[in-house]
Amino acid sequence: MTLGCKVNAYESEAMLELFKKAGYTVHNDPEEVSDIYIINTCTVTNLSDRKSRQFIRRSKRANPQAVVAVVGCYAQTSPDQVEAMEDVDLVMGTKDRNKIVDYVEEILTKRQKIVHVTDSSKHREFESFSIEDQKDHTRAYVKIQDGCNQFCSYCIIPYARGPIRSRDPQETLEEIQSLVDRGYQEVILTGIHVASYGVDLGEIRLIDLIERIARIPGLRRIRLSSVDPRLVTEDFIQRLQATGKVCDHFHLSMQHASNKILRAMNRKYSQEEFFEKTEIIRKYMPYAGLTTDCIVGFPGEEEEDFEILKDFVRKVGFSRIHVFPYSPREGTKAAGMKQIDGNIKQMRSKALMEVGEELSLDFIEQNRNRDLEVLFEKEERGLYHGYTTNYIRVAASSQENLTNKIYHGTIKDKTVEPVEFQIRR
Repeated sequence: MTLGCKVNAYESEAMLELFKKAGYTVHNDPEEVSDIYIINTCTVTNLSDRKSRQFIRRSKRANPQAVVAVVGCYAQTSPDQVEAMEDVDLVMGTKDRNKIVDYVEEILTKRQKIVHVTDSSKHREFESFSIEDQKDHTRAYVKIQDGCNQFCSYCIIPYARGPIRSRDPQETLEEIQSLVDRGYQEVILTGIHVASYGVDLGEIRLIDLIERIARIPGLRRIRLSSVDPRLVTEDFIQRLQATGKVCDHFHLSMQHASNKILRAMNRKYSQEEFFEKTEIIRKYMPYAGLTTDCIVGFPGEEEEDFEILKDFVRKVGFSRIHVFPYSPREGTKAAGMKQIDGNIKQMRSKALMEVGEELSLDFIEQNRNRDLEVLFEKEERGLYHGYTTNYIRVAASSQENLTNKIYHGTIKDKTVEPVEFQIRR
């Protein structure tokens, strides 16, 4: 069972593959009764911790004899809490997950609880995972970085993941080449703070790695997961565009637009600087999809701050926004600040989500008569679904199997995603 982000999802796939190679039959269905449960936890909010505990208890109820292994961020930040649960047999943090099969087999032999959690602040080496086969056979996530040095006032992740560590570039290239050899056409580069890739390696930076990846024959698309807006410069975007393979979609980590709230969050940019970055992207990629995350109801957010946020998302013209009411996380600076009433948070969330829905429809309309490229990923109820390079979800009817094929065409109607797509033959 996997909770949390795309990095967690990647790491779960990697751990399942380790078990598969060791001769175990594996699956990813939390409802199926198993002899071994791996629960890869998230700890972004207190609610995430509670969900993790619920899955732990549910696993043991399903099979009281099963080995329950709790790994990941919650296990890292609260090892004593996890260890105290009778239902848990193995506690592992965010290091040495490549040894999980050995630990589980030791438990199966000795039937003794094992706790393996090390000090995350001392994690200095990137823990290598390599996945040969992912669930979706069209695009694959590739983890290139771990850790974060930003210490935003609301975020526990630097304590769960430790300082930034970058993956060896050659190892990254080899995994992507292996994926391409098995038919994958798109890779998504992911990590905890992808923008910091290479800072700990010396000369290489993220753009250098991307250029090397783009030279892999057979790879059609490169997509970036969430990036710090400060990564965006004219040189960076020009070099991205020159590869001819990087998708014109950027998930820029924003969180808020009021400079007062950005300072309270310990974000390292202003509203004006953020807007400058979006203008650079649009200068070179005018139809780029720009998506972001927004936290509403952060301590100190007044109505004026919320209006600034609403006006700013309209000004940028995001193609999609993800809205989260602020949830205090024990152990962070923001948890000790004066909190905003929950009803106000919910009202503001609803209002901002409505703005987001308008912006998404506007973005689809802007792209309606354009020639768009789609990588089709799967078939559902007679329609093939996929994404344009700028991240509009579309659906097309076809007599032939479109899975893992790239076609050009146009959006037929302005509607809620998936948008009807007409393939150009």
